[in-house]
Amino acid sequence: MLLYTHSSGQHNSSTPVVLIHGLFGSYENLGVIARSLSEQFHIINIDVRNHGRSEHSEQMNYALMTEDLAQTLDALGINQVALLGHSMGGKLAMAFALAYPERVTKLILADIAPIHYPPRHSNVFAGLIAVNLASITSRTDADKQLAEFITEPGVRQFLLKSLIKENDSFAWRFNLAALHDNYNELISAGAEQGQYLGPTLFIKGGNSDYILPEYKQRITQLFPKAEAKVIQDTGHWLHAEKPAMFSRLVIDFLLR
Repeated sequence: MLLYTHSSGQHNSSTPVVLIHGLFGSYENLGVIARSLSEQFHIINIDVRNHGRSEHSEQMNYALMTEDLAQTLDALGINQVALLGHSMGGKLAMAFALAYPERVTKLILADIAPIHYPPRHSNVFAGLIAVNLASITSRTDADKQLAEFITEPGVRQFLLKSLIKENDSFAWRFNLAALHDNYNELISAGAEQGQYLGPTLFIKGGNSDYILPEYKQRITQLFPKAEAKVIQDTGHWLHAEKPAMFSRLVIDFLLR
């Protein structure tokens, strides 16, 4: 069962909305969005396997992650949900909706498409693997080692959120070895067959290249009712860059 947090507002009887973070993240990445949405909806914010405080496993692919989510919802006694996923979390949301279409009332995908992406995290993995966890004494030490591979301070700060200190030694909260070993699974299309006929919203970062015009045919094959919104002047982290606008698009879609 996955680690999750609950938050709930006025409409406690409404269909829960499950938030799913991206690669190297945790439920905390969507915390601002969760707080905004929880004023009106019952929010369940999860850590996927090998991330945050959920269990570690050597195996990781979208079929296994789909079953993780199904088992977690079953344990909570929840039959139907709306899903909101960012990046890898969006691929998991799509895979779940295609596997269990009757369990998903609405689907929201933040800056991701159902396609196999080329590798784009080689410098991140190189930096994470290079950090000498046994010798560092502070996050600053880790940041200096990461900086030799990752030039963007924002990316380093995001990764360092998952650096924890336990018993006077540092560790990554995510399962770095498993993410590295299963990376080809994580950049795969995620779901290759079936259809989800429910309302589907793709939200694209205006400056991001994760959703391109040439993906439209594949998107509409799998999600015939898909529609798209663009948040201008944002990149892949659109929900963090313009949280108020992102939340407004999500709320409007969920309340329709």
